[in-house]
Amino acid sequence: MTQKLDNLQAALEAALGGRIKQFKRDRGEITITVAAADWAEVATQLRDDSRLRFEQLMDLCGLDMSAYKDEPNDRARYVVVSHLLSINLNWRLRVKVFAPDDDLPVVPSVTPIWSSANWFEREAFDLYGIIFEGHADLRRILTDYGFIGHPMRKDFPVSGHVEMRYDAETRRVIYQPVTIEPREITPRVIREDNYGGLQ
Repeated sequence: MTQKLDNLQAALEAALGGRIKQFKRDRGEITITVAAADWAEVATQLRDDSRLRFEQLMDLCGLDMSAYKDEPNDRARYVVVSHLLSINLNWRLRVKVFAPDDDLPVVPSVTPIWSSANWFEREAFDLYGIIFEGHADLRRILTDYGFIGHPMRKDFPVSGHVEMRYDAETRRVIYQPVTIEPREITPRVIREDNYGGLQ
């Protein structure tokens, strides 16, 4: 395993050089961080370079790092994490790309490079509000078209902003402000001898 990771590390450093902003090797896996401005070019090279040949994107997701591990965050808030697979060389790689602007997180789309990124990028847009520049059809995929906000952001309220219900009078679905009262549920503790027939 160590020799395999050594080979992958050498190939990554030779192919990408200074475009790797951070390199991490932990628990038998390699994670690299690249700048958002370099992401499309790096992704193309990861796929096409004969030393790497990452022909398959297995997963892509967004993350909100605003309160990561309850520590103050001194870097960008939103990150896109991609998991790549080289079937020919039997290598796996994790790539992190931080969106440079927290107010409007934008990273390049890799859908033209790996078509499997299409729905993953739509999901990250829907849940985190990360915009994938160059995506041909960036629209919501899990929430309703009228949904306001991005529910996986750490500042999004647990109960949401609006609720949806069917109104029999107007015979249609309507949106209205949330009427859910926050409450704390305390479990009931039973302290009786022989409860439930137990001795």
